[in-house]
Amino acid sequence: MVVGIVLLASNMRPAAVSIGPVLADIVADLRLTGVEAGLLTSLPVLSFALFGALTPRVAQRVGPHRLTVLALVIALAGMVGRSLVGEPWLFLLLSLFALAGMATVNVLMPSLVKRHFPQQIGLLTAVYTTAMATSLTAASAFTVPIAQATGSWRFGIAAWAVFALLAIGPWLALTAHDRPDAAPASGASFRFGQLARTRLAWAMAVFFGMQSLQAYVVFGWFASLFSDAGYSATDAGLLLGVITGIGIPLSFVIPTLSTRSGAQVPLLVALTGCYLVGYVGLLVAPARVGWLWAVLVGIGTCTFPLILTLIGLRATTAAGTAALSGFTQSVGYLISATGPFAIGLLHDLTDGWTVPVLVLIGLLAPLIVSGIIACRSGPIEDELAGATSRAAAD
Repeated sequence: MVVGIVLLASNMRPAAVSIGPVLADIVADLRLTGVEAGLLTSLPVLSFALFGALTPRVAQRVGPHRLTVLALVIALAGMVGRSLVGEPWLFLLLSLFALAGMATVNVLMPSLVKRHFPQQIGLLTAVYTTAMATSLTAASAFTVPIAQATGSWRFGIAAWAVFALLAIGPWLALTAHDRPDAAPASGASFRFGQLARTRLAWAMAVFFGMQSLQAYVVFGWFASLFSDAGYSATDAGLLLGVITGIGIPLSFVIPTLSTRSGAQVPLLVALTGCYLVGYVGLLVAPARVGWLWAVLVGIGTCTFPLILTLIGLRATTAAGTAALSGFTQSVGYLISATGPFAIGLLHDLTDGWTVPVLVLIGLLAPLIVSGIIACRSGPIEDELAGATSRAAAD
């Protein structure tokens, strides 16, 4: 089961991040228009939002293990298929397939951990977030070398389908005993609309959206920020590698610490504090000790494993975890979708990074407020039961 979770987690990022390093080659070879290239870069967030919302309902109907296998098969077909086609519309469609499978796995993972390891949520979340961070870093670093070694970007993006192929076996063995989740005994509904009436679901969604917005901006723009500060293209890439690489060891530590209720808020404050100090350092002395600012910003991005752990801790059942995961990630990714575009626009309008970084500092406020509410809330089932009781009384 642990091997299956590690292999499953390894599929949660490569389908998306492997495109960026070879995007110029893809645009040139397929003759993508500016609109098509923009749509391609926006597909990951759109897929997370759309398929994240649908996943809990489908899992209840067909069973979580069957849906996991189906998601892996779809991701595998999409990743391999898009590497073989020459038509832009077909490449975009198959990319959507690959990302749909990945988005489904993203939502299912916390509920699978809750289902199979209810007493070890922190440890197993640490395991899978570390695997996810490792595969993200690998796909970012090695897609171009694979493409160069094989002579084509097609091999560079297709190579990561091996993770989906390897993950199918362990999860296929569980499908024979799969059963749809029963309705909660309290009578509360896990429907999307019901969750939208709870404070916890919105706190989690805003928390997820704000941390995702920060991370997408950092991953998408900070290499350019370092270049503009005077670093060479190679050094700027290495500094971005520091930001992403720091998440590998911390992804193993933070979920374990997060299972201690008294540590959640201090941990949140510490992580956002690292963001703040790193951003201020980039404003005041961007050309000095860039590695220090990169380390601090990289630590800040580790609010991601914190909220993934909270998804498992803020529900008492696997079905509740799946529903909360679906709402949190679908709404959260919609919140974050405008971030990279807006920061890029601010950079163009102001011809610098001061205003964009100040905006990122300002957006730490809703991140920490929503995070504190999420850390201090009870299970989503309790809020849903309370909402059901109030509706019955009315």
